[in-house]
Amino acid sequence: MSEHDEQHAHRLRRELPQEVPPPVNPPGDDDAAQPERNGLTGRQRLLKGLWPPRLTRAQLIVALLLFGLGFGLAVQVASNSDSDSALRGARQEDLVRILDELDDRTQRLEDEKQGLEKQRDELENSSDQAEEARKQTLEKERQLGVLAGTVAAQGPGITVTIEDAKGTVEADMLLDAIQELRAAGAEAIQVNGVRVVAGTYLADSGNSVSVDGNKINAPYRFQVIGKPQDLEPALNIPGGVVQTLEKEQATVTVERSSKIVVDALRAAERPDYARSSSQ
Repeated sequence: MSEHDEQHAHRLRRELPQEVPPPVNPPGDDDAAQPERNGLTGRQRLLKGLWPPRLTRAQLIVALLLFGLGFGLAVQVASNSDSDSALRGARQEDLVRILDELDDRTQRLEDEKQGLEKQRDELENSSDQAEEARKQTLEKERQLGVLAGTVAAQGPGITVTIEDAKGTVEADMLLDAIQELRAAGAEAIQVNGVRVVAGTYLADSGNSVSVDGNKINAPYRFQVIGKPQDLEPALNIPGGVVQTLEKEQATVTVERSSKIVVDALRAAERPDYARSSSQ
C-alpha cells in the first residue's frame, strides 16, 4: 500500500464512530433480566398473586351487602317491568275497571279514617266529661261533708264568746244564737268543740248545757264560718241575741277573722228508713 493510501485509511478510521462496549449490569439485576425466576414466568407469578383472593372480613361484608342491594334492585325493576307490561297489554275496559276499583278502595279508606277520627274525638270528649264529672262529684262531696259535719272546714267568719258568771244562760238562748247565725248564712258552726249540724239539739243540764248529749260549760265559744259582715250584725239587731243575753247579765264578745277553723267532726250516720229515690 502506498503512503497516500495509508493516510486515506487512517483518516477514515478517525471519522468512523468507536465501538461502544456492552453495558455492564449492576449487581442484583441479573435475575430481573432473566425470563424465568425460581422456575416461574412473570405471567405465572401475576396469576399466583391474584388467586386465591385474600379478603378481609370487612371487605367480605361490603361485598355481600352490595350483592344483596343489586339483587333487590334487579327484582324490583323486573317486577315493575312486568306490571307495566301487563298494564300496557290490558284493554281499555280493564284499565277503567282497575281505576274504578282504586277509587272505591280510596273512598273506603277515607271513610274508615273519618270514622276512626270521630271515635277518637268522642272518646276524648267522653274522657274530658268523665273527668269533669268526677271533679264536680268530689267538690259536691266536700260541700255536703261540710254541711253534714263529716269534713273539717276553714274560711272567714266570726268567733262569739259568751261569759255566764251568774249561770243564767239556758239552752234555748244558745239555740236562738245558732238559728240567727244560720239565717245570716253560717256554713259551719261548732260550740266548745262540738260540731253543730242539721239535727243538733240543745238541752239544759243543771247549771250547764248539753249539745247532742255532750255537756259543755261556760264560757260558751262559737266558731262560725261565713261572711263576717252578715254574721255580726245578725247578732246585734235590736232585741236580738246579744241584747237578750245581756239582760241575763251575760257578756257577749264578737270577733271577726279572715280564717276560722271548724275541725270538730261528726260520724256519718246511715238513716234507718230513708233511702235515695234516684235510680
